[in-house]
Amino acid sequence: MTDLQSFHEVRFPVAVSFGATGGPVRRNEIVLLTSGHERRNARFADSRRTYDAGTGLRSLEDAYEVLDFFEARRGSLHGFRFRDPFDMKSCRPDLAPQPDDQGIGTGDGAMEEFQLTKAYGSGADAYARQIAKPVEGTVRVAVDGTELEEGTGFSVDPTSGMVTFLAGHIPAADAVVTAGFEFDVPVRFDTDQLSLSLAGFRAGQIPTIPLTEIRP
Repeated sequence: MTDLQSFHEVRFPVAVSFGATGGPVRRNEIVLLTSGHERRNARFADSRRTYDAGTGLRSLEDAYEVLDFFEARRGSLHGFRFRDPFDMKSCRPDLAPQPDDQGIGTGDGAMEEFQLTKAYGSGADAYARQIAKPVEGTVRVAVDGTELEEGTGFSVDPTSGMVTFLAGHIPAADAVVTAGFEFDVPVRFDTDQLSLSLAGFRAGQIPTIPLTEIRP
């Protein structure tokens, strides 16, 4: 789990993040055999997202806001929330989350807690990504297609993505548990130095502001 002492539950400036570039990174090892065939191995089971927030700067005000945010996080010391402009919902970015967007588990009549996840692909090749930073107030949950109300049927920890069913609403055996939500990505600055130039900014030179995902 993310060290809560090194993570600040604050969001990177949204206006800047929507102009950022980046996405998932995989680490695979490819070995060319003497036969000419390849042997491919995944070095890590999960992808890791990286971003460059510098491309999101549009004004001197944006640059100052990022500088202020950088100093408050002590550079790379503390993690924070980042709004991925390409992937921030349990559904397509142009749709609204629905309670049946993602399957997050199957009840056994006793289990109370279910981790939010998002699936990419389908069938045996699907990749399940753990969602640790849902946006508070956006999580919708259903059991066997019936939506429950947050606060009476379930609660959500916005710092971990854990859904807890309340007394009287624990999913029965074989009941399908689904959820829809918006979420942020836990990241940190991947540098301890911001190189900002007023002359360069006015000339259209975009500084590099690297961010890297923190594994939950």
